[in-house]
Amino acid sequence: MEVKRAKITAVGHYLPENRMTNKDLEKLVDTNDEWIRTRTGIEERRILKDPDKATAFMGTEAAKEVLEQRGISAEEIDLIILATVTPDYLFPATACLVQKNIGAKNAFAFDLSAACSGFLYALSTGAMYIESGRAKKVMVIGTDKMSSILDYTDRTTCILFGDGAGAVLLEESEDGTGIIDQKHYVEGDSECSLYQPAGGSRNPATKETVKNKSHYLKQDGKAVFKKATMGMADVSLEIMKRNDLDPEDVAWLVPHQANMRIIDATARRMGLSNEKVMININKYGNTTAATIPLCLYDWKDKLNHGDNIVLAAFGGGFTWGAIYLTWGMK
Repeated sequence: MEVKRAKITAVGHYLPENRMTNKDLEKLVDTNDEWIRTRTGIEERRILKDPDKATAFMGTEAAKEVLEQRGISAEEIDLIILATVTPDYLFPATACLVQKNIGAKNAFAFDLSAACSGFLYALSTGAMYIESGRAKKVMVIGTDKMSSILDYTDRTTCILFGDGAGAVLLEESEDGTGIIDQKHYVEGDSECSLYQPAGGSRNPATKETVKNKSHYLKQDGKAVFKKATMGMADVSLEIMKRNDLDPEDVAWLVPHQANMRIIDATARRMGLSNEKVMININKYGNTTAATIPLCLYDWKDKLNHGDNIVLAAFGGGFTWGAIYLTWGMK
């Protein structure tokens, strides 16, 4: 029995115009450009300044670019899966807002929350809809307005993140390319090393939660760094071994863009040279669910049909995983 395979047939993006450089951050918190660059690899990040625009707007713009690139109407989309930790609202789902914005009247839509692993989880989920034959065209979007949950007096977190969106279209492969394997993990973070303390049902919004800045992202940097370095490197090597891939077989590693030291550790574990690693953290910082599709967009003209590609991510939860695919766009 022939196995159906889902492949990426178009990729789009959105980045806000406003750039926040490390020099800009020096004016806000006790930090400096050299310290940020040497420890994270980040030089600047994009910030969505318009108070009337948020995660849905960025996801919509990325989705529109996908439709334009593929040359199809939004009415052909069967499903929209949107990964984010900064939804416009707790409900309705941000995916529903994007569905309305682009006019995808025949699609159902839902949000998926897995922090920085969100896009990989969403891509795997979308692929299964294609593989099962229950959908023909699935839009997968990673979009986050991280600036909306950052405390710009906390130098340990505000230097790391930026805003942005990326999106891909999944369709059934007719040439054998596409998503071949996936592996995902979760280890419940009972210590809450990376989380937003207030705003959910456990700790609803009050005057005290606002006063205590409990609606901002909080992170135990050392704990997250250690887990992320091990997790991304281990699962990336595992996906290679599961598919009998040697380093020379892998054309590209597409890692979540959280920290250059984590990316370097993952590449070393896989036996890959720096020339095979997609890196744009210097330009955008950590855009959470958007980092991997933004890499695919930035490198789309360098990707060759049939290239072996490994996508890898680690995020709050803790969540992590990897996907092995062959590039299907020509």
